[in-house]
Amino acid sequence: MTPRSPSAPAGARHGWVQALAAVLAPLIVMGVVAALGLWAAGAGDLPDGAFPRVVAATVVTAVGGTIELSGNAGALAESAAGLTVIPLSVTLAGALVLAAGFLRPLRHRAVAGAPELAGWAARVAVLWLLALIGLALGARQTFTLSLGDGAVSDLGDLFGVSPKVGFTTDVPLTLVFGVLWLAGVLVLALLVSRGAPLPGRLLRFQESVRPAAYAMVVLLLASVALGIVVGLIVAATRGHRVETLAVILLGMPNLAWLALTLGLGATWTGRVQGPFGLPMPHVLDEVLRTKDVSTLNLSTLSDYDGRVWWLVAVDAVLLLAAAFVMAARSPARMRPWQHALHMAVALALTVLMICLVGRISAHYGLSVLGIGDLGGDLSGELFLKPKVWTALGFALLWGLVTGFLGALLARPVRRRGETETEKG
Repeated sequence: MTPRSPSAPAGARHGWVQALAAVLAPLIVMGVVAALGLWAAGAGDLPDGAFPRVVAATVVTAVGGTIELSGNAGALAESAAGLTVIPLSVTLAGALVLAAGFLRPLRHRAVAGAPELAGWAARVAVLWLLALIGLALGARQTFTLSLGDGAVSDLGDLFGVSPKVGFTTDVPLTLVFGVLWLAGVLVLALLVSRGAPLPGRLLRFQESVRPAAYAMVVLLLASVALGIVVGLIVAATRGHRVETLAVILLGMPNLAWLALTLGLGATWTGRVQGPFGLPMPHVLDEVLRTKDVSTLNLSTLSDYDGRVWWLVAVDAVLLLAAAFVMAARSPARMRPWQHALHMAVALALTVLMICLVGRISAHYGLSVLGIGDLGGDLSGELFLKPKVWTALGFALLWGLVTGFLGALLARPVRRRGETETEKG
């Protein structure tokens, strides 16, 4: 452990022991959340003791790692598979714990030197890389698949075809994206927390950046909390409790943040075909389960359920609350148009993040002697992707309006510290 400087406060200790705790805690939390979610989803019955490896793979994908699917059906058959999805419930749980662990040794201080912050982050990064390597090596498994009934099954028995599909980790890419994810969480933690010290040269940016970053984190967490409440109410009144638990523990932010962008006016495109299904309300599956690529927005969803227009009202309330929080944490000398601009930029970056991490893509296909490929339960396709520029345009517009209104609403409450000299 790095010796503590005699002049450094007790809260400034951040040696290797603290770095180890800061790394292990989020990994344990992510492992527990992933394990419970996968168990609720039915993965506890996987053969060959694969459950721990699937949990490891889920944690790897949650921190930006890359899982590669592979298929092997012998010389007389072909198979192909692919999967791209981030279990954002696991990601969010890990990010919150990691941020808290990173900030804990830095509390009770106003300023920290860049070398000190870089050294503390470097210790965390080194141990994080070692942990990722261990997870990546453990996240690999192969399964034997059933060909089902009918002609394809008979051919498989005749020629001794035993199709297999498995997954492994792309270790180099996992390390690269895992470190980028770590850097993003640590930087965001420094930006959001009022009590986190910054290098002296960056203090001039905290008045404009920190309130906006904090407001966006509040917005994202509030939308997830609201989604969890709605999910629990639906589970209590309509059943499917285990399935709902699986969605909450694995993909609630995927759902909540998708709904947030839809309420802003964003458009997503997608398709569901075959045995795949989306872990979300049935109305979304209905819209997307078509022969061609479907458009997902408020207009198309309202054809199936008019209640989706409530998303606009919910978004308006959430965004006004976030804008109010941002303005209340900002110096009083800032003008409403400045708050509007900050809110617009922050919301656009937040929506861009949702568009990048909320994409889903999955496909599987199998053929024996050219029969059965993309037919019956032997194949499927699922994808969901946003129209990014449209989403960003609506985010900028909403941000400008709610940022201005939030600044007006926050005027009477800004009375502390620097704002006292600006009152009136």
